[in-house]
Amino acid sequence: MQAVKMYTTAVCPYCIRAKQILKSKGVAQIEEIRVDLNPDERVRMMEITRQRTVPQIFIGATHVGGHDDLVALDRKGALMPLLEAA
Repeated sequence: MQAVKMYTTAVCPYCIRAKQILKSKGVAQIEEIRVDLNPDERVRMMEITRQRTVPQIFIGATHVGGHDDLVALDRKGALMPLLEAA
């Protein structure tokens, strides 16, 4: 299973839901980077993704995007293959 990294904040309902979706797909561990606790990480996230909102989700080296992007990826059947890619 690919490593999953997610930029989050403590009170973001979309972050919570994205974590639930990933866990339901068998993701045991998510590297969570809390941008509300570390402003430098928010700057880094915005430089990498060109996005200001959380969550910003990475599966392996692939930037998936946010919650809605994750849901869309799952609906078209592309989430599990991405998670299972070697």
